[in-house]
Amino acid sequence: MKEWLPDLRRSSSPRYRAIADVIEMDLRSGVLVVGDRLPAQRELAQKLGIDFTTVARGYVEAKKRGLIDTHVGRGTFVTGGQDRERRGFALDFSPDPRRLPAVDFSMNMPPEPNDPDLIERMREGLCSVASSLVPLLRYQGFGGADIDKDAAAAWLSRRGLVPSQERIFATPGAHPALLAILNMLAKPGQVILSEKITYPGIRSIAAQLRLSIHGLPMDKDGILPDALAKACETRSPKALYLNPTLQNPTTLTIPVQRREEICAVARKYHLPIIEDDAYGFIPLHAPPPLATMAPDLTWHIGGLAKCIGAGLRLAYVVAPDTKSAWPFVSAMKANNVMASPLNTALATRWIEDGTADMILRFIRTETAARQKMVADLLPADSYAADPISFNIWMPLQNGWTRSSFGAHMRNTRLGIVSADAFTVEGAPEEAVRICLGGPIARDELKNALEFMAHALEGTPEMAGSFF
Repeated sequence: MKEWLPDLRRSSSPRYRAIADVIEMDLRSGVLVVGDRLPAQRELAQKLGIDFTTVARGYVEAKKRGLIDTHVGRGTFVTGGQDRERRGFALDFSPDPRRLPAVDFSMNMPPEPNDPDLIERMREGLCSVASSLVPLLRYQGFGGADIDKDAAAAWLSRRGLVPSQERIFATPGAHPALLAILNMLAKPGQVILSEKITYPGIRSIAAQLRLSIHGLPMDKDGILPDALAKACETRSPKALYLNPTLQNPTTLTIPVQRREEICAVARKYHLPIIEDDAYGFIPLHAPPPLATMAPDLTWHIGGLAKCIGAGLRLAYVVAPDTKSAWPFVSAMKANNVMASPLNTALATRWIEDGTADMILRFIRTETAARQKMVADLLPADSYAADPISFNIWMPLQNGWTRSSFGAHMRNTRLGIVSADAFTVEGAPEEAVRICLGGPIARDELKNALEFMAHALEGTPEMAGSFF
């Protein structure tokens, strides 16, 4: 291997682009020739005294220009700048209109990236993954390769989780994981516990498995520990499901003290906890997961749908221990075989090169801007929200009902779902979840919110315009 060390001062570009620039310069001058092997990324980062992700981005940029290519197990080699279309991956194609289906606005979606630099960065990652396309089309063992588990561990460590590789699994989304876990923990007719107002997905899964789901009363800090203890004594539950951070739909986050109280009750009654941490990465300073307080009881599900993108269909699951992981793997393999290796590799690449962090920062910034729109238009006491949640939870007043409000807003692109979908037991309250994310642009969102705010100032009769 040629001892090549780039002088990044030769380029005025940002350092990652400078790496690609110098490769190109050295090719022209003859310092590098086709077939030369370049230093490994970590080795080059150490020699240059810069961050590994900067070198990784530089190699991705050079690869995009057709200057280098990477072969798994062999290394990175100079290719001579072949035309990138001829190499089979064009980065400047327009989106295929046939890939733009109708959007399901009933889903609670993060804002979609619209920054050109970020989108280019995401596509660079896809280009990099495409270099391993053939092996990624093979069947693989369940849970992800070692490189994917390393990326998952690095990602989860930001939430204070430090599980061993044997307890981490890449799964094809949170729903299949929930289905497998509940199928392991409970039999038809047995009881599981949840919040009184909870995520609709857990209700659907419980119905599919013919489980009885009991909703626990809540206050502003989440489920009540005394109610949890009483349910443990009287209902013999097999599991407790919680969505503890930016809960869907109420947007509440369970504070640390209440989390500790919940874990204490669960430990007393040996009650497994299923922690759906779908939104855990959204706040800058979220409370630690329940899995850090009761790791031996908790199934932690760190989905990527809300913090990176739902189309990945990927979630990282942490099992309570190695023994419980065995039946989980069997259940997942029977139902799903494996998570898509292509999607898993792309998520790994984005985590390794910092793209995932850029997506997350965009989501946070854009969500905060959208929540500010709501705060500017609606009275503060008329809805529940977190400054960084994708939705608001709105009790209806002035004679508005779930059906009349939904009908009035049907021609807007706001995702509105009535309380019926979230209510575990009893009559639903007159309330709705309103999603602020998805492909809707800020201007369109503002117009829809203004229309909504005007209507809510009066009664349904005053807002109606039927002749």
